[in-house]
Amino acid sequence: MHLRSAVATDLAAIEALLKANELPTAGVAEHLSHFVVGVGPSGTIACGGVEYYAEFALMRSIVVARDARGRGLGETIIAHLLAACRTRAVRSVALLTTTAEHYFADQGFAPVARNEVPPPLLASSQFRGVCPASAITMLKVLTVDARPPRPTPS
Repeated sequence: MHLRSAVATDLAAIEALLKANELPTAGVAEHLSHFVVGVGPSGTIACGGVEYYAEFALMRSIVVARDARGRGLGETIIAHLLAACRTRAVRSVALLTTTAEHYFADQGFAPVARNEVPPPLLASSQFRGVCPASAITMLKVLTVDARPPRPTPS
């Protein structure tokens, strides 16, 4: 799989992959510049994205095609998106899930009450009704390494 930033021509494939896995497509087009796609020989086989709200982020639409699961593609996408969040000095990342609580817990996200989510994230369409009220809210606090970089040996 080749992981790359999504471009406008990826939108239809992303939406088809989300629909095939019963995930919402609302808001994808508006945040497409913060999506990544995993591309294999047969086309788009994975995707995921982030919505940024001030110093917080909402991770969304993490999906791997059924026949491509079990190869670590989801973990690769999550790691890539978290690295992008860190470069933007994001303090914490939230997500909503109805089926993958244990999977995201393995990635360092912890279940929280919705009132524990940073208020800027509540403006997202995901929190305003796209995801059902029964969805589990999860949060990962990102730490910023304040230590100066080590000098490279000469």
